[in-house]
Amino acid sequence: MRFTRESLQADLANAQQRIARFAAHNAVLERKPSELLGQQVWRESGLGAPADVEQLQRRITTLEQQVVDLTGRLEERDQELGAARTANRELFANMNRI
Repeated sequence: MRFTRESLQADLANAQQRIARFAAHNAVLERKPSELLGQQVWRESGLGAPADVEQLQRRITTLEQQVVDLTGRLEERDQELGAARTANRELFANMNRI
């Protein structure tokens, strides 16, 4: 298998985007336990928010996770498109040399 500069650059870009997605996902996962513990302490103190506010906060958390997931899927598709474009350029460059 032959590696070209373009294919290696595409692989590097893909890896960097994947790291960014994992970092964003990790930030969400790190924040969640802290928020849950804070909510539990707040409720047990007797000063907790009404149920409808808590329900809205859970919905916000769910939507935030969906945004992270959808952003990741979009980035993966962008990476696939970039790799396909690179492969297409290489194919046409090879065909033009013949």
